[in-house]
Amino acid sequence: MNAVLLQHGPAYHVRPSRFSEPRVALVHYWFVSMRGGERVIERLLGLYPQADIFTHVYNPDLVSATISKAKVTTSFINRLPGSRRLYQYYLPLMPMALEQLDLSGYDLVISSESGPAKGVITTPDSLHVCYCHSPMRYLWDHYHQYRSAANPLSRLAMIPIYQWLRQWDVTSSARIDRLAANSEFVRRRIAKVWRRNADVIHPPVETSLFSPSTEIEDHYLWVGAMVPYKRPDLAVDAFTAMGLPLLMVGQGSMLKQLKARAGPTIRFVDRLDFNALRRAYARARAFVITAEEDFGIAPVEAMASGRPVIAYGRGGARDTVVPGQTGIFFDRQEVDDLVSAVTEMQEFLRHFDPRDAVAQAGRFAPEFFDQRISRLIADI
Repeated sequence: MNAVLLQHGPAYHVRPSRFSEPRVALVHYWFVSMRGGERVIERLLGLYPQADIFTHVYNPDLVSATISKAKVTTSFINRLPGSRRLYQYYLPLMPMALEQLDLSGYDLVISSESGPAKGVITTPDSLHVCYCHSPMRYLWDHYHQYRSAANPLSRLAMIPIYQWLRQWDVTSSARIDRLAANSEFVRRRIAKVWRRNADVIHPPVETSLFSPSTEIEDHYLWVGAMVPYKRPDLAVDAFTAMGLPLLMVGQGSMLKQLKARAGPTIRFVDRLDFNALRRAYARARAFVITAEEDFGIAPVEAMASGRPVIAYGRGGARDTVVPGQTGIFFDRQEVDDLVSAVTEMQEFLRHFDPRDAVAQAGRFAPEFFDQRISRLIADI
């Protein structure tokens, strides 16, 4: 790729050293659940306990104690009607909302990007590091999927709005001093849409919370949101065709239709508490992932539980699963390809060693994230 287009960052170096203890701001798109992005913020608060948080929407009832203890400043989006449920509908207003946040008193700004977060305006003397879970998928590689699923009026409105948002997204990427991507897959996305280089720093996974079991049951396991891009239909159709038991854990817009097409060997559970999920991971024959994930924490949790993974061989799974050692890849999101991978897994299980999976999962333990983020910032 043209080296002129792939700029590593500005020609000058800035350091958060105006004070002996730099003032730190963490910018996250929204706090309406505790998922991978919010776990990253938790770890950053461990590194910078006095950091302040800036976000668009904040629901203190749905975040961890670590986050709720921090000072949280919201953009005006938080004050709009129904923002805690309808925040995604306010996406066109978020660039303006970000630029109204005053971060002039901070020496180090770390933005957590997946929804709009990186577009804050910082001072010339501050350092802005962006940890990117992904450039906004609905603007780029998933745009046509989102548009085709929208109603006719929304589809019409998306054309000019999303064109403007893409322009702003690329322009605001130039405000970042240093970029980190959560996987090699996301690093390539960043290079494609922003024409920026990024260091790969995998997100923290609490692998120590999971452990293998001596009791392995007959079922396979799928966990995630029952939405189109996760491709739960692929798992349902493949395991129905094979007549093999599959436990599907999750909720979403596709759940009703999935239940209607599933055979008798498919069992659905809306949710599992953490202890039940740990048991499900540890006792499944293998974990199945049918989506193209940015990184994918669930496969790492499954490996930490001593179980192998059947994964669609694109996206973050390439960073986490070792084919032939901790899992099996399939090449296309087609029923026949997944059926072939499951058949291959049946043979693979005869010589699979759970210790290999646990060792591989250990590479993504939180302390490695802490070390790499700290090193990245120190080296700027």
